[in-house]
Amino acid sequence: MRFPLADLRDLVSVLGDALRQPLGEESQRALSDAELVDALKVVEELGRWTDAARLGLAGEVGRRSEPGATDITLTTVFGCDNPAELIERTTQVSNTTARARLRVARAITSRATLTGQRRPAPLDHARREVAAGNLGLDALTTIADGLRPLQRRCSADQIVAAETELVRAAVGAGGEPACSVYELRIMTQTWALHLDPDGTLADEDSERMRTFRLGRERNNLFPLHGNVTADVAATLQRLLDSHLNPRIQDRALRFVDSAADEDSTGGDDESIHDPRTADQKRHDAFAGILAAAAASVSSPTLGGAAPTLVVTVAEDQLGRADGVAFVDGPDGELPVAATFARHVGCHGTVHRVALGANGRLKALSVLDRTFNHWQRKAIGARDGGCIIPGCSVRAAWCEIHHVVEHARGGPTDVDNGVMLCWHHHRTIETSGWEIRMADGIPEVRPPTWVDPRRRWRPANRVLHRELEKKAQPA
Repeated sequence: MRFPLADLRDLVSVLGDALRQPLGEESQRALSDAELVDALKVVEELGRWTDAARLGLAGEVGRRSEPGATDITLTTVFGCDNPAELIERTTQVSNTTARARLRVARAITSRATLTGQRRPAPLDHARREVAAGNLGLDALTTIADGLRPLQRRCSADQIVAAETELVRAAVGAGGEPACSVYELRIMTQTWALHLDPDGTLADEDSERMRTFRLGRERNNLFPLHGNVTADVAATLQRLLDSHLNPRIQDRALRFVDSAADEDSTGGDDESIHDPRTADQKRHDAFAGILAAAAASVSSPTLGGAAPTLVVTVAEDQLGRADGVAFVDGPDGELPVAATFARHVGCHGTVHRVALGANGRLKALSVLDRTFNHWQRKAIGARDGGCIIPGCSVRAAWCEIHHVVEHARGGPTDVDNGVMLCWHHHRTIETSGWEIRMADGIPEVRPPTWVDPRRRWRPANRVLHRELEKKAQPA
């Protein structure tokens, strides 16, 4: 049967004209309470028909993209790496939405065997209800995700029995009211416990259920989701501990007036508290771990080079306090503060690209402002770690900061470089801390809320001085 594409286009046009007025703000406000609830039901029913068509087409895209399904896979014809990319580019939805559609569509898409015979969909009863406009996307996703892990461990008859009862509950068959998605999830979990009470071995389950993904951007923040195995969790915990655990002899930051003896209780003695929460500290430690991993020689390369974060900023924006830069994020270009671009510029190679009015590449200049391996070793031996008082991040996890900015003529040498952790490097322009070099030794000046007199102080720790104190006889 030929697909009525022309009729479908006409229907979309007619529906658009028909819904334009009812969906207007004034029309919606004129609805009574009962009419508003009825309108929700009608529009949701229309949405179920749309979702059914979306899933059906997504399933066909996935089927034609499988190796061997056709002489040339669909993704190859349209120059895409995978079916999700094809759906994303065609429909302008996010990659996350495209992958979710493909995942659910597999459960209601039939397949052909090598002999050409048609195999029913894994959840064929659900497929029929979706096609009839009775089963919504959320309910279908709940059933499919709940039964998918059981398909390899339970018989086909058991899966069909569970699917039938779950679909009946979701659509309200037999005159019963349809259950909510929350209730459906509980029922799905109950069926899973009934069909597979023992489950699989713990180590097999953990390997099979391991996940890690980066969520969608919200307010310039990205959630992380996943489940990691015990060894990965232990490794990450050790790395975080190496950042967060304070030094045994320096558990609290105390400023002692230079005129007073360090061992005395008199003098001008002040202490401060790190204002970051525990979760914020873990975030900053994780950022330092990623930065160190990206710079490691053992990290895999991308295009022959180490993994590199590309930051784009206009020259007139770079020096402004409210300037804007852009980074290449998971879902496209993301705006960030120009301070971030200056922070990244301290420990990266700057690529300046000049474009013509028509977008043609006119010039490419490369300026290396990175401290080399030996300079980093020397600065690490001098500073021992982040120089901000009270910070316990060690040298191996720190970044090198230009005391006098490279853009203002500051040289890339050991007398102009100091060690800062990811957090203090990123906030050095806004936190109130100031840094200067005095005879080749870094000094810091706290913000007003730490020291109202804002006196210059020695750096957090100078490694060779600590070693000298330990070597001195008692």
